[in-house]
Amino acid sequence: MLDILLARLQQKYRTMKFPDGPPPDLPDRFLGRPVIVSNYCPVGCDQCLEVCPTQALYREKNLRLDLGRCLFCAECVSVCAPGNIRFTRDYRLAASRREDLLIEAHSKHVAASVHGLAGYLFRRSLKLRQVSAGGCNACEADINVLGTVGWDVGRFGIQFVASPRHADGLVITGPVPENMRVGLMKTYEAVPAPKLVIAVGSCAISGGPYAGHAEVHNGADSLLPVDLYIPGCPPHPLTILDGLLRFIGRIDGLQTESESNP
Repeated sequence: MLDILLARLQQKYRTMKFPDGPPPDLPDRFLGRPVIVSNYCPVGCDQCLEVCPTQALYREKNLRLDLGRCLFCAECVSVCAPGNIRFTRDYRLAASRREDLLIEAHSKHVAASVHGLAGYLFRRSLKLRQVSAGGCNACEADINVLGTVGWDVGRFGIQFVASPRHADGLVITGPVPENMRVGLMKTYEAVPAPKLVIAVGSCAISGGPYAGHAEVHNGADSLLPVDLYIPGCPPHPLTILDGLLRFIGRIDGLQTESESNP
């Protein structure tokens, strides 16, 4: 027992100080919030649209990028000769409205993700049941990271529980195949009201690379009302934590793109 205590003292305090302190260092290859520099393309080739595997890039009047569909593969960047599309280091991607995941030229702000009900009722205590609805385990693994000593999401009162009857809401990953539809709906029904739904990853938001398949429901909001969208493939643990904290009002205020990426 004494050896355990001595080892713990030598390890010192290992939980990050975020959000009161700076966020942890991100990997060199990390791709954050994308930016469309201009609506005008001097080449006009539309190769970026052709190489996008999920049609996350599209044109209506202007070029748009749907974060809910984006796999962050950066194929669009590799073929864009004028550099009109780029990925920043901004990890703040979550939004409480699906339409806020649509990015076009001169989008200035990170989308607000604060939720009135969550901020009022669950600011100090939020119990979540995670449902893997056909996921590949990448999003699930990054959610699990939040429970490690370095992240310790429990210090914010956020905990993942074993039973939906003990939960305030669901965290859904995966594209929701037909084989998971009944299980997901029954799990949702078992959560006592008022309840929340959080979709994590491009599969849970839009179906990801499986969108349009006959056996896939193209994400959670085709079946359930989603209160928070956290895009990525998979989203970095910092993106998930930031989204959850903004969702319950533990991080306030918005910053512009330039402020978050000096």
